[in-house]
Amino acid sequence: MNTVAIIQARMSSSRLPGKVLLDLAGQPMLVHVVERTRRARRVNTTVVATTTETHDDAVARLCAERGYPCYRGSLHDVLDRYYQAAKAFDAQVIVRITADCPVIDPHVVDRTIEAFLGPSAADGQTPAADFAANRLPPPWGRTLPIGLDTEVCSFAALERAWQEADQPFQREHVMPYLYEGLPAKALQPLAEASSRPGSAWQVVRGVSPRGFRLAQLHHWPDYGRLRWTVDTPADLELLRQVYARFAGRADFSWEEMLALFENEPWLAAINAAVQHKTAFDVDPRKTSQTP
Repeated sequence: MNTVAIIQARMSSSRLPGKVLLDLAGQPMLVHVVERTRRARRVNTTVVATTTETHDDAVARLCAERGYPCYRGSLHDVLDRYYQAAKAFDAQVIVRITADCPVIDPHVVDRTIEAFLGPSAADGQTPAADFAANRLPPPWGRTLPIGLDTEVCSFAALERAWQEADQPFQREHVMPYLYEGLPAKALQPLAEASSRPGSAWQVVRGVSPRGFRLAQLHHWPDYGRLRWTVDTPADLELLRQVYARFAGRADFSWEEMLALFENEPWLAAINAAVQHKTAFDVDPRKTSQTP
């Protein structure tokens, strides 16, 4: 199946305008997101999906200079932007990444795609899920750091959401239509995971009220409290500190970051006060949508 990672990127973010092109270790932040995503083995094509607004010409220009596939679509309707980009690149499986995740880990992306595919997909069978993620936003839960966020869905599921979703938050956050209505404690790690020694991965499955087959990837120990995304100046400062620690390397893994935070626990305090958004938050400005 043609698996296309679509990275949503815009310049008009509300808390840190222009963040996707801000300098991070000598490169625009978006470059790190694209290059790290492209290293995922199960991704065939990585596309940047920006808007048709003139202030996003800079994003399109960067993509042209770097040879990154780019699609330009709606600013207000991010779900439509994803759907049209998926059609333009003949995607059968869509991987959603946001441009504010400059430490996205290709191995975690692959594990999330594998949770979507399930064991039968290796034999060419139908994927085990319509939607899979390695986190769900509040009020649901997560066990992986904020900033490794990966969502995966089939083109058929995305198309149904595009046709039926009619609430602003559904159009802005792209995929809530696929999982909303679940109880807050749904898709949580199974109890026995907490008793396992060492590091372990777990996939929990369920069905949404709209009938979508769901899968969530979890990790034990639980690191969901860590924040490695960039949405505020404090977030950017933290990630600049992280990249500086790796002395110019841009391919460090999330496990290496865990070791760094264990050695320097004070780093987590830099952005500890930042409040993470929920699935139902909508940017009140007429000209803004998600990254």
